[in-house]
Amino acid sequence: MLNCQFEVHKRDANSRARRGTLHLPHGDVPTPIFMPVGTQATVKAMSPRELKEIDTRILLSNTYHLFLRPGHELIRGFGGLHNFMQWDRPILTDSGGFQVFSLSEMRKIREEGVEFRSHLDGSKCFITPEYDMEIQQALGADIAMAFDECSPYPCDYDRAKAAMGRTHRWAARCRRAHTREDQALFGIVQGAFYKDLRIESAKTLADMDFPGYGIGGLSVGEPKPMMYELLEEIEPYMPQDKPRYLMGVGSPDCLLEGVERGVDMFDCVLPTRIARNGTVFTHHGRLVIRNNAYARQEIPLDEECDCYVCRTFSRGYIRHLIKAGEILGARLTSYHNLYFLLNMMRQIRQALEEDRFAAYKHEFFEKYNENP
Repeated sequence: MLNCQFEVHKRDANSRARRGTLHLPHGDVPTPIFMPVGTQATVKAMSPRELKEIDTRILLSNTYHLFLRPGHELIRGFGGLHNFMQWDRPILTDSGGFQVFSLSEMRKIREEGVEFRSHLDGSKCFITPEYDMEIQQALGADIAMAFDECSPYPCDYDRAKAAMGRTHRWAARCRRAHTREDQALFGIVQGAFYKDLRIESAKTLADMDFPGYGIGGLSVGEPKPMMYELLEEIEPYMPQDKPRYLMGVGSPDCLLEGVERGVDMFDCVLPTRIARNGTVFTHHGRLVIRNNAYARQEIPLDEECDCYVCRTFSRGYIRHLIKAGEILGARLTSYHNLYFLLNMMRQIRQALEEDRFAAYKHEFFEKYNENP
């Protein structure tokens, strides 16, 4: 089979939302989809069995972190990332570009690549687009991402344009260096917060004919309406028959707004990160379970959720676990948050199939309040 095939089964009549299937070497992925993040070849606090219980179809691992520890050659020796972490469903590896550029004072950008110091031990590293492809091909994920330069927010126009141009040149180098036939390589649209640059980037990458496209450099501190507006601007210039992946986005409101604007794939550390700090998603918004108000409550985290956690444990018990620093507390809140998002995406796909996406979105926001 081809390394990546994408079918669009249904398009919403009132928006740019669509339902599809992404066919990958390790299985089919229904879209729109949320991808849990397994930064270090593990989704924090979750076992592979639990990820399958909540119907995780694809997850993400981080090239930068795996390059530093344990190293891509060690993982290659295990037969690749799937065998190393015992996950037989699809995996996407990001390029590590965002992590490298977030190092700020610890890195130097050159046309050839990026020199940076490891956040673990301060050792000097140098990654080029070609070396990034070597690393990701050794990891062996179903989808690899091109090495790109992510502009900060805010960012002046000249700096954003220069970073976008370098991203395009690096994308072409990644294409030439990428040879693994059972792995798809996605390009990444950049351009910071300037509409003309975003459109130019979408057009340029579309001409390179990647099997899929990431949208990078958003959700980095800008107001959400700005992100939504940029998604609307670039959507017409992105190939209609290729998957679109909005990188680093994972709050329920942003998922719905992204789907409405034609996005097929999302990922974010948000659900597991806030879970470990005692915050969970519910149908009525975020709930900070650490708060004393929940100490004696016998009801579940979310009375409208049917996950294992909500069917079994009370708010009072989970609050006790979190306050006591017990590992089980973080495991239960992580399980619930991931289930909440994955179940939400299932409901979105069903609503699209039944031509009622607008009604679903309206009903969701009638109850949901993003700010607890």
